[in-house]
Amino acid sequence: MARLKFPDLAVTTGIALGAGAVVLTLLGNPTNSGICISCFFENLAGSLQMHDSLRMSYIRPELLGFLLGSFLMAKKMRRFQVTGGSSPLIRFLLGFFMIVGCGVFIGCPIKMILRLAAGDLTAIAALFGLMFGIWLGGRYIRAGSVLDRNKELPAFNGYVLPGIGVLLLLFLLLKPSFIQQGATGPAAQHANLWISLSVGLLIGALSQRSGLCITGGLRNFFLFKEKTLLWGVVAAFGSALFVSLISGQFHLGFNDQPGSHPNNLWSFLAMVLVGFAAVIIDGCPFRQLVKAGQGDVDAGLTCFGMLTGAAFVVSWQLRSTSAGPEFNGKIATLAGLIFCLTVVLAYRKKTVAQQ
Repeated sequence: MARLKFPDLAVTTGIALGAGAVVLTLLGNPTNSGICISCFFENLAGSLQMHDSLRMSYIRPELLGFLLGSFLMAKKMRRFQVTGGSSPLIRFLLGFFMIVGCGVFIGCPIKMILRLAAGDLTAIAALFGLMFGIWLGGRYIRAGSVLDRNKELPAFNGYVLPGIGVLLLLFLLLKPSFIQQGATGPAAQHANLWISLSVGLLIGALSQRSGLCITGGLRNFFLFKEKTLLWGVVAAFGSALFVSLISGQFHLGFNDQPGSHPNNLWSFLAMVLVGFAAVIIDGCPFRQLVKAGQGDVDAGLTCFGMLTGAAFVVSWQLRSTSAGPEFNGKIATLAGLIFCLTVVLAYRKKTVAQQ
């Protein structure tokens, strides 16, 4: 069998991501949230008792699958390279604020695509916000605002996060008393464990090979007019739309859409934050998991930032409900945007000073 070329692999990954997400919804995952990294991190934080909302407490097998699928593929293809040491605290905080933005929109960039593919027109404002945030971040990258270079680290560092992924899988299977799992709400809405894990492993492995990233596809197009990853993003939307249509999951409109709110301004600003932060740290929340699996310790630290952000999003109400964004979520979104601007301005000055 002929090997897939890089553009074909990106499209294949996108098809698996989009179609797989909708299928998971049909098998039990929340509507329009077959795959949502921010939602999954909120569930994980609850299961670890980092917040007290039992209805949002469940160790999502898909999340572990993305991480471990990437790890296994990287090891198989000898692409497991352990690096780190690039502005760790900044990456942690940007991971935190990415999840805040996702919480205010009610979903990560993947869920944004799934909502659009299901006919949710409230996600249009978020799409424009994400594009603007990526464009803005790209402008600063062109001006020289980049974080410190990473360096090669001892191999042990790269095994820490995959090891934690295996431990969490054991927790999910063995159900120790200190792990919470809700019996109602989003926590009770999930596909079969082994199906969810298998889908996660497949998508994680494919993504490690293709480098698929929602924000990365748009960034590469804006900066370099390079369309390879963008075609993967388009394929994810197209496959999700196709499965939504044939399964009866497509409902076009602004009203009564699951997991959404009507405030377009804050959906826009929230996704500006997500796109801006993702460009600075080179990857959306999904891509950070995949990179962590292939030995990127900086991405692993970003994942810890996202987990911490997920806990605070729930416990401090830094999010939105179906009625709209909470006041705390608005303040946190503005704070995140200010932090992103501060980072790129600080590193631009540093770059210029060193020339």
